[in-house]
Amino acid sequence: MLSMLLYGFTLGLGAGVSPGPMLVLVIRSSLERGFQAGLRVALAPLASDAPIILICLLVVSRLPAAFMAWLGVAGGSFVIYLGAETALKARHARTPGQDGTPVSADFLRAVTANLLNPHPWLFWATVGAPLMVKAWKSNPLDAAAFGLGFYGLLVGSKIGIAWLIAQSRGRLTAGWYRLILLLCGLLLAGVGVVLLYGAVGAVGTWHQNP
Repeated sequence: MLSMLLYGFTLGLGAGVSPGPMLVLVIRSSLERGFQAGLRVALAPLASDAPIILICLLVVSRLPAAFMAWLGVAGGSFVIYLGAETALKARHARTPGQDGTPVSADFLRAVTANLLNPHPWLFWATVGAPLMVKAWKSNPLDAAAFGLGFYGLLVGSKIGIAWLIAQSRGRLTAGWYRLILLLCGLLLAGVGVVLLYGAVGAVGTWHQNP
């Protein structure tokens, strides 16, 4: 059980701090509306990953390859939209704490982005689900330890980042705040372009070799 827990810690930490849509959204929300907003975004995987895990455990091996490819196209496009929205908003952004956008909107965007992001699907289809099934057959506690370790560090690392960003937001001038928002938007759009490029390539490969 300890080995599966440590394995979950390692994978969760790697996924939690690696650059991607969720990390940028955590940073953006923490800057705009403080720790509570960043916290809700950091918790989004706990809501969005449940259907991903269930589908991967039950039926993903039976789905056509085109499913993953077109999911990637949708995910990349949505992340590019979020990036463009952030970059455009940065030009006239008010100082942190004055934005009236409901905090729940950040959570819903994060859940949507995660559901459309092919990376969680690919991880659970190729790594997470096989590990969970194997661990469950050996000892159900091993499977539980892996899940606990993985999400403990995946979510925990993002909460830590949200807290650090929120602590520094009060010292930002309007100019620096807008610049950081712009960079977040460009980074988010860049991640979306990478996702979309890979997905389009996968779609082309699938059409050539259906």
